[in-house]
Amino acid sequence: MLIKRVTGGLLSTNCYIVACGETGEAMVIDPGLSEGECEEILDEISAHHLQLRYIVNTHGHPDHTSCNSRLKKATSAEILIHEDDGHLLAEPRGLFMEAVVSPPADRLVRDRDMIGVGKLEFEVIHTPGHSRGGISLYCESENVVFSGDTLFNRSIGRTDLPGSSAEDMGRSLREKLMKLPEQTIVYPGHGPETTIGEEKMWNPFLQT
Repeated sequence: MLIKRVTGGLLSTNCYIVACGETGEAMVIDPGLSEGECEEILDEISAHHLQLRYIVNTHGHPDHTSCNSRLKKATSAEILIHEDDGHLLAEPRGLFMEAVVSPPADRLVRDRDMIGVGKLEFEVIHTPGHSRGGISLYCESENVVFSGDTLFNRSIGRTDLPGSSAEDMGRSLREKLMKLPEQTIVYPGHGPETTIGEEKMWNPFLQT
């Protein structure tokens, strides 16, 4: 598996290029970047001779979707988002940034759906809390999870925004993400990587 992180935008969003090393098929997770960083993603795709199949948004906030239009225009990749956040793509929203409108989703996903990228399989885990349609993407064979704005290194996503819920966040963390193997590497929507085991031990939001 190839994982390339590009971090940028006003809120330092982590965008991930994730590819199957055998087939070269790829997806981009959360392209919420500036125009120049969008071009960096396309340059990386070209440099590694990848075929971009999917653009996956872990939720519908503009700091995770602002490059959807540019990437889709350049690659014809399909946009995927959870059914509860799909409506956010067409609504001009500006979360601490200029309002963003994305093309509509090509596919609305649900909890436990599978997303295939080459020979890799990613399970959609519905993890609401930061937004109603928040998702995490878990690849069991590679021991990785892309947690969007649900779980961060020693922190969690905000629950004071429209559509957020502290109760839902608690359930998503304890009943879903913390059930993953402790060695699972967590690639969050903001900040550095961590593991499920480290967060069980050190994350203050999981100690109560």
